[in-house]
Amino acid sequence: MGHGTLVAVYRERPARLAGAVVWSGSDGPPGSVQRVLPDGCMDLLWVNGRLLVAGPDTTAQLATVPPGPGYVGLRFAPGAGPAALGVPASELRDQRVLLADVWPAARVRRLAGLVDGATDRAAALEAIAADRTDPDPDPVTARIVAGVRAGRPVASLARTVCLSERQLHRRCLVAFGYGAKTLARILRLNRAVAAASAGAPFATVAADCGYADQAHLAREVMDLAGVPLGVLVS
Repeated sequence: MGHGTLVAVYRERPARLAGAVVWSGSDGPPGSVQRVLPDGCMDLLWVNGRLLVAGPDTTAQLATVPPGPGYVGLRFAPGAGPAALGVPASELRDQRVLLADVWPAARVRRLAGLVDGATDRAAALEAIAADRTDPDPDPVTARIVAGVRAGRPVASLARTVCLSERQLHRRCLVAFGYGAKTLARILRLNRAVAAASAGAPFATVAADCGYADQAHLAREVMDLAGVPLGVLVS
């Protein structure tokens, strides 16, 4: 397990793409293992000369910090990755795959070379994503995310976006890799971890983030992150 298991920490900045983030590096030395929490997103990655895609996670993933020149990534906004990458999120759920498995290999080799030779690899990766991303994001996907974040039940959310519950589920599988209920749990986890990391008492986190009680918060964190909340924010 290297130097221990950590919550992944990166240097981030907003990307040119709506809701996306460009990130690079980490605080861990090569060989250390970091716990990457699910976030409802997909990432385009450059890791030591290779381009990869990180699909949407349903639970925390353990990632080993690689040796060499490092790694950079672009995290798409929730639901935006499939349109840019041309593959339904459900096909990549809980997976890390080579971009050459998704796009033509010759094209990927050319793009990897561009990133390899760039002074700012994060900007080069961002340019690749921007070239494939519609400047006008799907409004229905955005409304689904907003409704989930607002805590709408599935039936209410489906009515809000003018879909049946079955249509909503199929739409969520393509955009997020899983249904609206799972997306809601994951986005709520991220809010809870952010609040706890900012110093809020766990009981307050549970109440403010919509958990039934602190025990419910604890169960959800263990289920999705694999460790107690105290470990994540220590």
